[in-house]
Amino acid sequence: METREFDVLVIGTGEGGTTAAQKCATAGKRVAIVDVLPFGGTCALRGCDPKKVLIGAAETVARSRQLLGHGLDTAATVAWADLMRFKNSFTGKVPAAREASLQKAGIGTYHGLARFTGSHTVQVGDQELRAKQFIIAAGARPRPLGIPGEELLVDSTAFLELAELPADLTLIGGGYIAFEFAHLVARCGVAARILHRGARPLVHFDADLVAHLVTASREAGIEVVLDTVLTGIAQEPGGRLRLRAESGGHVVNYSAALAVHAAGREPNLAALDLDRAGIAYGPAGVTVNEFLQSTSHPDVYAVGDAAASGLPLTPVAAKAAFVAASNLLKGNHTPIAYGVVPTTVFSHPPLAAVGLTEAEATRQGLKFTAKSELTTDWFTARRLREPVSAYKVLVEEGSGQVLGAHLLGPDADEVINLFAVAMHAKLPARELQKLVFAYPTSASDIVYML
Repeated sequence: METREFDVLVIGTGEGGTTAAQKCATAGKRVAIVDVLPFGGTCALRGCDPKKVLIGAAETVARSRQLLGHGLDTAATVAWADLMRFKNSFTGKVPAAREASLQKAGIGTYHGLARFTGSHTVQVGDQELRAKQFIIAAGARPRPLGIPGEELLVDSTAFLELAELPADLTLIGGGYIAFEFAHLVARCGVAARILHRGARPLVHFDADLVAHLVTASREAGIEVVLDTVLTGIAQEPGGRLRLRAESGGHVVNYSAALAVHAAGREPNLAALDLDRAGIAYGPAGVTVNEFLQSTSHPDVYAVGDAAASGLPLTPVAAKAAFVAASNLLKGNHTPIAYGVVPTTVFSHPPLAAVGLTEAEATRQGLKFTAKSELTTDWFTARRLREPVSAYKVLVEEGSGQVLGAHLLGPDADEVINLFAVAMHAKLPARELQKLVFAYPTSASDIVYML
């Protein structure tokens, strides 16, 4: 078996892996990178970017429906095949372009599953790669449900490659993917259902705004089923799926043309044979210290979904990769500090958040005021005839610092970044309220939220 030697071996070619590999190569290290999937990672190929392209068309449909009889006499419709071709124009060239950019930086590229065979060696196909140090950025995969028939589910990757849409679709889970895909297909004329095991979905978001989004989802024709645990799936004659579930101690059955796994993801580590290298890991990923270094193997660092650190978001992975690579190159000198991290559910309307929820701030014993309001009758929402719009902002007593901001409505995904900037800069609410914003814009509403 051929063995090749490197200073640094990176596993994964998403934003985390690519950022780390390029930083190490720029520092003069001999670097190799390997991926079992096409180069580019989840966000660029199978997640954030292609999803956002599809959602852009769905937003246009939703807006046109809202304005029927109020300036528009025809609603837009989605031409799915055309939309998929447009989406593919973003994703199709990514693998080759990503690999070319890595090679241009002098990085060796390898395709296949990387399995550790020792503390400093991995096997990729019929090649052995030996490295002094490693960065694991292998991403995540759908979390196994452990129920009969789960192989009949399609994952988000397969959904984003559908040549045509079914007449109806059930999403298993109650997180980002479930709501984003449900809102997407509902605007494409598909009967959408969300089947969630918990009492409320989107548990990391503000409960009051989530309740408003659930109402808006149902008004958009999406069936939202809560407190219902999927226990098995079977295929019926003719191809439809029978979803067996339990709710309130009773067995219930649902029928679906297609069912999508949207019930969470886990670090994609099971096939890497980390135990053979002595790399400790758990359900949340590789166990790392504040420098993103493995607690059991000093020559290994981990970032993004592969590490038990930080939120599972692409910008978080990129930041972690920069810090991990710097610590690998210069010795541990920079602990990871993620700071305030905004996040968005790209439903219609979008739901966005940064900082603490009201429940979290209360549990921490903080003294704060919470200002919230339904803003459906504000100009920003009324001009688009948005079905629901709301906010909640938490301000700490005494310091006046914004502890958390939660937005539901037009441009929430953009306005939340202004709150993040203010929180990062520790700008008190009273100072933020003094700013003059371009008007009328969604951002100009901030002064009324404080």
